[in-house]
Amino acid sequence: MIKSMTAFAGNEVEIGNLTISCELRSVNHRYCDISLKLPDGLRSMEADIRSAIAAQISRGKVECALSYKKRANDGQGFVVNMDAVNALLAATDRIEQLMPAALSFSALDILAFPGIQQEPLTDKEELNEAIITLVKQTLTQFLSVREREGAQLKFLIEERCIKMLEFVVSAGQRLPEVLLLIRNRLKDRIVELVAQPDFDRLEQELVFLAQKLDISEELDRLETHITEVLRVLKQKEPVGRRLDFLMQELNREANTLGSKSADKDMTQIAIELKVLIEQMREQIQNIE
Repeated sequence: MIKSMTAFAGNEVEIGNLTISCELRSVNHRYCDISLKLPDGLRSMEADIRSAIAAQISRGKVECALSYKKRANDGQGFVVNMDAVNALLAATDRIEQLMPAALSFSALDILAFPGIQQEPLTDKEELNEAIITLVKQTLTQFLSVREREGAQLKFLIEERCIKMLEFVVSAGQRLPEVLLLIRNRLKDRIVELVAQPDFDRLEQELVFLAQKLDISEELDRLETHITEVLRVLKQKEPVGRRLDFLMQELNREANTLGSKSADKDMTQIAIELKVLIEQMREQIQNIE
């Protein structure tokens, strides 16, 4: 199935007192290049996240960004580190004994002290599983976007292939007429230049010139390459590189067709073919 290399997807999940967000975005690239943006607390999951993405994506520059935010207290009360409170009170007692006039402080002052309030603990294994599930869910949405865009790219390329086939057929139908025009033109020109032309020699030269200007092989190869493009578009595995190679072959044949053209209509056909090939090439740059 044709997939685009450009896509975006985002998702989030709540676990414990955390809301974890995952974003995936990608652009075209010759190879599979995965970059991760993870908060320090999730660095240990980098290998697992990278493996999950690499298992589904063959080409493209992919960026995966994870972030989390703590939710407001849900009414279950503060979690207080009583050991830290006792240690803090004991330390203040010792300090107050050294002070000529002790200063009073409230419970709120104690709660504001670093380390007194604790965040509710979240099981690490549960957290890791939730994150991997989140990444895979986001990846599913991400791949769906790539497939939708890929289907559109496939339609555009097929449309241009059909137009190219029409031009190839038109060129093939016009070829005998072009060769006859060249033959008559040369005969007339030689008659003007030579009083007693050697028509046997002229015939040999015309055969040689006709072979030189014959574009039937180029037309056959163009048709073969176009048929191959249409076949490749139906394959399930990534085909971007193969399509890119076929565009090079098509462009080579179109250039040869243009260089051999001895007729303005054939020249125009060669130009139209090159325009269509370039349009397809630009689309194929985004195909996985």
